[in-house]
Amino acid sequence: MDNKNFVEAVQLRGRSFFRNLETYRLMSRIKLPEDKSDLSGGRSFNLAIMNVGAPACGINACLRSFVRVGLYHGCRIYTIHDAFLGLMKGDFKEMNWSDVSQWVMHGGSLIGCHKELPKNYAKICEQLAKFDIHGLVIVGGFEAYHSAVLLDEARRDFPQLCIPICVIPATISNNVPGTAFSIGADTALNEICSCIDKIKQSATGTKRRVFIIETMGGFCGYLATLSALASGADNAYIFEEKFTVDDIVSDVKVVSAKMEKGVQRYLLVRSENANVNYTTEFITRLFREESGGNFDTRINILGTKMAVRAVEWILQLCSENLKQSNDDNRKEHVFCDQPNSVSLLGVVQRSGNQEAFSRI
Repeated sequence: MDNKNFVEAVQLRGRSFFRNLETYRLMSRIKLPEDKSDLSGGRSFNLAIMNVGAPACGINACLRSFVRVGLYHGCRIYTIHDAFLGLMKGDFKEMNWSDVSQWVMHGGSLIGCHKELPKNYAKICEQLAKFDIHGLVIVGGFEAYHSAVLLDEARRDFPQLCIPICVIPATISNNVPGTAFSIGADTALNEICSCIDKIKQSATGTKRRVFIIETMGGFCGYLATLSALASGADNAYIFEEKFTVDDIVSDVKVVSAKMEKGVQRYLLVRSENANVNYTTEFITRLFREESGGNFDTRINILGTKMAVRAVEWILQLCSENLKQSNDDNRKEHVFCDQPNSVSLLGVVQRSGNQEAFSRI
């Protein structure tokens, strides 16, 4: 750094840092660079992206990255609005560089999302053929993963689905197989911890109070467990670890014992689907009944890098599986029925967090 040799400084940071820096430089360009990359081998592939499931933080950043990187590699990029419902209606929009400007500052999904799974495969294939789509990216949670599985199974009857299909996991629940982290999960975790801190701060000065906080996350206890650890909670109820009414009563006794020793607050976190019978309201009433007046109980219910890798992966498969078409209107088409051509791009915890494709 003293010699201002910044090129060597970047190299010493490793390949991951270099890729992140190059991606940042590309994403921050005002217009499409004239010196485009030739990863597609001089061909112009048509790629499409859609959001299946519920919105999550970071989805729009992922969409922006996919659009701009795809254009940089000489592709035509389409966004499919309202997931498979929009796909069957032909609700495609061709994107250019400026269309995704300022997308990163917005929440939700700017192309719309829906939890509807693919059903009318003939209609889906018709629209994919109409827009001559060579590769498809599905951004979302477990519904996106399930959709890719269904599309893979339908390939036997609908060969038009034999194109590269990539799932980018994006859900606050962090419950997608094949990845340790999903887009949006970390932001949700930070928000939960922030809310818990505010609850604890607002209770300053009160005496002998129990807080029961319910988090989202479906049947995955990731948010409840990690937020409990990060916020210093006393216990967490999650679906993965079964508990009975005896366990709840035992916690009541622990609370009473702590209160007698001078502890003024007790914090319990419960995942929304931890137990169908022992709901947050049930646990609250049980704590109040068994407290014997010793304490009061309150209740509170509360993607950029991956898109780059997805574009590169799809373009590689498209280039390797380009076939001559019998249709006069389509000179060439992509046909790849290999098992690994339907994959999920996840984060694997090995020596550090690394992106890896897992066969669906």
